Parts: sequence; structure tokens; C-alpha cells
Amino acid sequence: MKSLKVSQPRTLDYAKARERMVKEQVIARGIRDLRVIEVMRKVPRHLFVEEALHGQAYGDCALPIGEGQTISQPYIVAYMSEALNLRGDERVLEIGTGSGYQTAVLAELAERVYSVERIRFLLERARKALDQAGCRNVLTRLFDGSYGWKEEAPFDAILVTAAAPSAPPPLMEQLNVGGRMVIPIGDGDSQRLLRIHRGPGGFLEEDLKECHFVSLIGEFGWEKQKRINT
Repeated sequence: MKSLKVSQPRTLDYAKARERMVKEQVIARGIRDLRVIEVMRKVPRHLFVEEALHGQAYGDCALPIGEGQTISQPYIVAYMSEALNLRGDERVLEIGTGSGYQTAVLAELAERVYSVERIRFLLERARKALDQAGCRNVLTRLFDGSYGWKEEAPFDAILVTAAAPSAPPPLMEQLNVGGRMVIPIGDGDSQRLLRIHRGPGGFLEEDLKECHFVSLIGEFGWEKQKRINT
């Protein structure tokens, strides 16, 4: 009697999956910054989602990470990173660590990244993933991100990964002269991604595109806004 062969599960080729992701979702959609493209090829996105979702990690979609939050689709991560115009010597503040994937991309593009997350569970899991990915230039903090990180300010660039009713004043104050902030503004029905430049004479807003993010919750986010309106 012949012994039955037990088929082994196929091991996903993450490098090939990343390359396909970059070609079809990043380059094909207009991302031109070569540094951003190379980083998207390098950072292992599957480390920043649950193991059950590893097979979907390089797909063209956002994925749940728990606590009602998501990891943004790869194109949006690349787009926001490119919009910051990073050259490698910047100190960057990220509001909303989430899965840690966007954090890891920024860590490859900047000198140091300061990332704030309000949900302990997400921050602890993201910190483990960042360490596993070898990100040594990232500092994290459990706090209300709408306040920023005053003790480490000013920052050359700020990236906000949740939609606010307006740009939080503390973040505006913590942006260096010559710096830029990329932030989604709006509610759950209508949001615009803005790039805010800080010049010697004040701030200049640039409307980049329509977008959809989870809400920024905090003193200068939607939670505060709701208290004001009721």
C-alpha cells in the first residue's frame, strides 16, 4: 500500500509580493521619489499585521489591526511619505503609530522618528514589530497625539495618520520653520489630505487629494469637537 504524501503549505515569497506591490500599486500610480520606492520594496509589511493576514499584507487595501483601527493601503503610505519630501536628515513626528508600518517607512527616510499612539495595545504590538524590522531610530510614546510631543519639538516634518476637524494648534506650533505637515482634514464622510508648509511669515496650506482615514481622537480631535457641539 502506497503511503500518502502530505502536501506542505506553500511559503509566501514576501520579496516577490513586495516587488509586485511596488510595481502595480506604487510606481503605476505615480509615485516618483526613488527613495520612497526603494523603502517600499524593503520594509516587510507582513510583520505589521496579524499572522492570519500575512497573505493579504501586500494587497491593494487597508487591513484591520484591532481597536477599530487599520493599516493603510500601501499606495497611501507611499503617497504620504513622498508628500513630506524627506531627504534623510529630518526629525519627524508621526501622530498615530497604529500598526507601525508607516513608522517603519519613515524610519528609513528620516534621521529620527517620534511616534505617538493613544491605544496601549496597538503601541505595544507596533513596538515589537518595529524592533523585529530593525528600526532603531524610532521613539514611541503613549499619549494623546493631538498634543504632539512638545518635549522633543520642533520637528522638520509631521505626519498625521488620522483625520482631524482642523490642524491641531499644538502640531502647528511644533513644526519647524521650513517644515511641512501632511494631515487628513474632515469627518467620516468627507476628507481632504493637506500639506501645510510653515514659512517665516506663517503657514501655507496645499490641498493634495481626497482621502479616507479613521478619526483623530483627542483634545484637539473629534472627541473635543463633539463636546463643543453638544
